Amino acid sequence: MKRELEIATEASAELESQARAESTPESLNALELLNSNDAALQAPIQGDVLLPEWGAVRTQARRLAKLRLLWAEQRLTLNWALTGFCAAVLLAFVIPKQYVSTARLMPPEARLAGGSGGFGAIAGDLLGVSTTGALVVAMMRSQTVEDRIIDRFNLKQVYRIGLQGDARRRLEVKTTFSVEPKGFVVLHVTDSDPQRAAAMARAYIEELGILMAQLNNSSAHRERVFLQDRLQIVKVEMESAGKELSEFASKNGAMDIAAQGRAVMASAVKLQGELVAEESQLEEVRQIYSDGNPRVRSLQASISELVNQKKRLIGTYSGKPFADGDRSGSSFPTLRQLPILGVPYESKLRELKMEEAVYVILRAEFDSAKVQEARENSFVEVLDLPEVPERKSFPPRLLIIAAGTGCAVILSGVWILGVARWRETDGRDAGMVLAREIFGSMRWRIAVAVANSAGHNDQSGQCDGDAGGPAKT
Repeated sequence: MKRELEIATEASAELESQARAESTPESLNALELLNSNDAALQAPIQGDVLLPEWGAVRTQARRLAKLRLLWAEQRLTLNWALTGFCAAVLLAFVIPKQYVSTARLMPPEARLAGGSGGFGAIAGDLLGVSTTGALVVAMMRSQTVEDRIIDRFNLKQVYRIGLQGDARRRLEVKTTFSVEPKGFVVLHVTDSDPQRAAAMARAYIEELGILMAQLNNSSAHRERVFLQDRLQIVKVEMESAGKELSEFASKNGAMDIAAQGRAVMASAVKLQGELVAEESQLEEVRQIYSDGNPRVRSLQASISELVNQKKRLIGTYSGKPFADGDRSGSSFPTLRQLPILGVPYESKLRELKMEEAVYVILRAEFDSAKVQEARENSFVEVLDLPEVPERKSFPPRLLIIAAGTGCAVILSGVWILGVARWRETDGRDAGMVLAREIFGSMRWRIAVAVANSAGHNDQSGQCDGDAGGPAKT
């Protein structure tokens, strides 16, 4: 049996050598190559040969025939390869460059099982995640953060998109998050501008911190928020009390009721002493001179002036405040008006001091609450800050050029083998008939479409010419 197989192989080899001797690879077309190998394979076999072994021989012979056919069409393959190389080079340099900025974050430790609130409560209740890394990714993937990033960098104009939802989807494609086995969160932001890629990565970190502060629900945070609101209210009340006191003091000329009372009392005592001295001197002068004497008249005028000053200083009780009563030409309240002004003045002053004391106490508690909140607050540590990328991450030009050239070579081989197979197929074959019908139908439809388009263009040109020409009578 082995001897018979060797005889069949030698017969096939002799036929192949004769075919090579009769024609060169350049002049032998695809149909002749395949027919010659088929003839060799279909030669009469002497004796009995096992079908599997004979099938292996046929398969090897067909492979050699295909390789010989491809080698014969090496010039066509080279042209295809050159065309694919040029197209790949053009495509590789036409595709815009993309840059990736990377940041690595370390999320806080979450107390998912505890009831103390804070970051862990957000993870367990709000977003339904079980790890802080997944929580950080979910927060940065939230619509709130994405909208802030889009508005901050005007990404709808950058991506040339009009809808906010489309801009979010494009941003999600450009941004990737990954959680490492150790729990670190890695952020990758891709953009055509390296500066904008780094800025967007930094913006993600900033917006994450803002969102975490807004969603913090710990006891220290609630206390700090309460004290902050109360502090603002007390500050407004303190400013209002100070304004009322200043207006009251300016309206009534009351700067310090106690000090003004002491000053007025001292002035009144001094005037009374001067008045007594002038009256004593007047009595002495009257014993010597008559009432018409100039010295007597001078003393009388001085005494009259001192009496008027005393009246203006002491004033009269009218039951009205200084601003509403008779001021008697004085810019300051009289001694009898000071007690009337003292009660409201002291009330307003006491209210102002009380508001100031409350403000000081609340301010101290607010500062303490801020410190406590900072201790309990969960925040993200930035291990690697996003930097401006120096090298592009896409497109891989060498890979594109190599892949384009390789695809062109493969397509050329498929084309050569397909054409050879098409030529050796019998014209009466059912597949051949169907293919011809399909190609003929497509060709006819294309011709009809081209003819209709040309006729429509001619009619349009004729109508334009008739419209532009002179009217016929």
